[in-house]
Amino acid sequence: MNTKLKQVIESLHNKNIDCMVVLKPENIRYLTGFRPSSSSILILKDNPILLASKIDREDASGSSMVNLEVYKEFDDVKKLLNGKIGIEKSMTVETYKKLSESFDIQTTDIVEISRSVKSNWEIENIEKALQIAEKSFMELEFTGTEVELAAQLEYNMRINGSERASFESIMASGPRTSLPHGTPSLNKVESPILVDWGAVYNNYSSDTTRTIIETERQEEIFNIVLDAQKTAIKAIKPGIRSCEIDTAARDVITEYGYGDKFIHSTGHGVGLEIHEKPNLSKNDEAKLEKGMVITVEPGIYLEGEFGVRIEDMVLVKNHASVLNKIKTKINF
Repeated sequence: MNTKLKQVIESLHNKNIDCMVVLKPENIRYLTGFRPSSSSILILKDNPILLASKIDREDASGSSMVNLEVYKEFDDVKKLLNGKIGIEKSMTVETYKKLSESFDIQTTDIVEISRSVKSNWEIENIEKALQIAEKSFMELEFTGTEVELAAQLEYNMRINGSERASFESIMASGPRTSLPHGTPSLNKVESPILVDWGAVYNNYSSDTTRTIIETERQEEIFNIVLDAQKTAIKAIKPGIRSCEIDTAARDVITEYGYGDKFIHSTGHGVGLEIHEKPNLSKNDEAKLEKGMVITVEPGIYLEGEFGVRIEDMVLVKNHASVLNKIKTKINF
C-alpha cells in the first residue's frame, strides 16, 4: 500500500470514519495510480478494493496499486461496507440515496486535502505539463481568428506531448478580453489578446494566462495587474492563509481605483484537476503548505473596453517559487 493511501486511511480512522466510497476519477487516480475511463469505485478501508468495470479491467490490472475486482452492480459495493461511511462532496444525489438507506453517511474532502500537497514526482509532472504549454504558446503566430488561434495552440500542445488541453482554451481579443472566460470566436484577433491555456502530462495539468497589449492605456492597466500579482507572490509562504494572498492582490488593485473590476478570486491549486484546493479567495482560511502548487492570477476587466489577466503557477517552498519560464510581457 502506497504512502498516500495509508495516510488517507489513517486520517479517515482519526475522524471515526470506518470506510469511504471514492467515485471521483481524479481521486481514484491519486490513490491507486489508475484513472478510470468508465464507472469505477474505490473502497477505502484497511484492505482497500478497487471495483472496475469490464471495460477498464485490463488497464486497471496493469496500473492499480490496489486489489482489483470487477464491478457488476451497486449491491456489490454495499457488501464491502460497514460502520460509518465517508463520501465525497461530488457524489450524485442518486448514489447518496442508495447508500444512506443502509449506512450512516458523512461527507469529507479528506482526499482533496491530501492532494493539495504535491510530492516531488507530482511537481515534476506539473512542470513538464507547463513546459509543453509554454513551448506550444511560443510557437503561435498571432494571425487569423480567435478560433483558429485556439485550435493551433491545442494542436501544438498535442504534438509537443500533451495528453489533451487541461481545459477549453480561453482565447479572446479586443473588447472581448473583458470577459474573464471568453471562449474563442470567429473574430479576427486584435489588440489586446488574452490567452488562458494549459497542457496535461501524466494526468497533471498546467494553467497560465498571458495578455498581449499594444496601447498606452492597455499598458497602464497591465502594469497595475502585474503590481498586484508581484505583491501577492511576494506574500506567499508556508502558514499564510489563502485569503491573505487574495487580499494582498486585491488591495493593490483597489488602491488604483479598480477594485470593483477585479471580479474573481486570486488563484487556486492545480494538479490532477485544473481547480483544486486551496482556493485563493477572501473566504478560504486554509493555510498554505510546502509542496502546494497554486496559480496567482489577478485581473482587471473594463466592460466594453478590454481586460487584462496575468497568471503564473507558483510552488510553495520556504517562499514562492514561480514555475513559469516565459516572460510576463510578450510582444508579437
